[in-house]
Amino acid sequence: MKDKNNKLAIHMLTAMVLGIAVGLVFMAIREHLGSASPAWQTINNLLFQDITASGAESAIGLFYLCGQLFIRSLQLVIVPMVFCSIVIAIGNITDAATLGRVSLKTFGLFLLTSFSALILAGVVGLLFYKAGTFNTVIEGIAASSGSTGSNPLNVILNIIPSNIGSTFSVNTSVLAVVFLAVSCGLCMNNLHLGKDSAISHGCKEISDVIVVFLNFVVEKFGPVAIFMLLCRTFATYGITYLRPALSYVVITVALLLLFLFIGYPLILALLTHLNPIVFIRKIFRVVVFGFSTSSSAATLPLNIDTNVKQLGVDNQIASYVLPLGMTINMDGTAIMQVIATLFLAGVGGYSVSVGQLVIIMLLALIASAGTPAAPGAGAIILFTILSGVGFTGEAAMMGYALILAINRPIEMLVTSLNCVGDSVAAITVARSEGKLDEQVYNG
Repeated sequence: MKDKNNKLAIHMLTAMVLGIAVGLVFMAIREHLGSASPAWQTINNLLFQDITASGAESAIGLFYLCGQLFIRSLQLVIVPMVFCSIVIAIGNITDAATLGRVSLKTFGLFLLTSFSALILAGVVGLLFYKAGTFNTVIEGIAASSGSTGSNPLNVILNIIPSNIGSTFSVNTSVLAVVFLAVSCGLCMNNLHLGKDSAISHGCKEISDVIVVFLNFVVEKFGPVAIFMLLCRTFATYGITYLRPALSYVVITVALLLLFLFIGYPLILALLTHLNPIVFIRKIFRVVVFGFSTSSSAATLPLNIDTNVKQLGVDNQIASYVLPLGMTINMDGTAIMQVIATLFLAGVGGYSVSVGQLVIIMLLALIASAGTPAAPGAGAIILFTILSGVGFTGEAAMMGYALILAINRPIEMLVTSLNCVGDSVAAITVARSEGKLDEQVYNG
């Protein structure tokens, strides 16, 4: 099994490197030919075009088509997987004191990592803002608005759904699914149904079917899909869009990498006294997969598998902490949204005080918790923060349109960070509960 996992990780890493390399070659070709040239349009229609877009009726979009089929195969089981795994995890914990203790530790760790990420982003972002780094002039970018501009506190309201059927019919209400699953598990505990109940058996069997399905999809199609997804992303990512906002991109990527490879290992070492190098080595395939799919939900099955089989986390702990973290623990998203808001403040000519920075950080914490675990969602939800602090002038909206255009590679790295943060929480909780197999972790 260990050789099989290592082989898959190598295949995924190879696919990532090749996808980026080939994508950069196509990017160079695009820049040389011109994005409006007939030659590039032919290449784009054949390989990269979004076939659902207006005017793409005759396009083939091979890389887009294959990549989306892979992602949809993973998204297909998000709702039943999250619901069943949490119901099983909570329903099988018969000791109410243990359940309360695990929940308290989990939320405490989520808050610890989130506040650490926000403080890092806030301090560094404000320094660059004060230095005038974000005072960027953007020309020729059409103004745009996000699809979500409501009060960020609606996230809290939407935790409890008004209709169960509608909640299970879409992938954007995962927070509500978590609430229903937790409620169901707690009620099972109260009724002392336990492992032998029909509900528990049903969820367990559904979970087993999902695992077999996901293992097949990831192992057989994962590396090829990763290659196509990354290649398409970089091939269609024009250099022209990057230049005006290079400061935002460089600072955000630097902070994400810093927190990913130094922040998380340091937190893990301080809280558990485990070797962080082992953690980095074993979690790397989750990093690669999250980066490639840009979806925490799509990465969840691999994250659970890695934590249980490679890092020694008890399956019960992993099945509770990781799905919960996928919905509310978004450290990478919070970092991106803080830096993006400060960048747009600089673009729009707004002044930002320390008090306003604290408000931005709190809004980022709330908004990131309500961000769907899907590609591109973080940049859309960013509009809730801009609305909350009033950064909605014409120049700021032009900058926001630019972020929507260039944010895909950043979102990919954000996803990796979010997934690794969930794993750190799972390992720490398992260690504190005596449910971490250190031989597996160090093996």
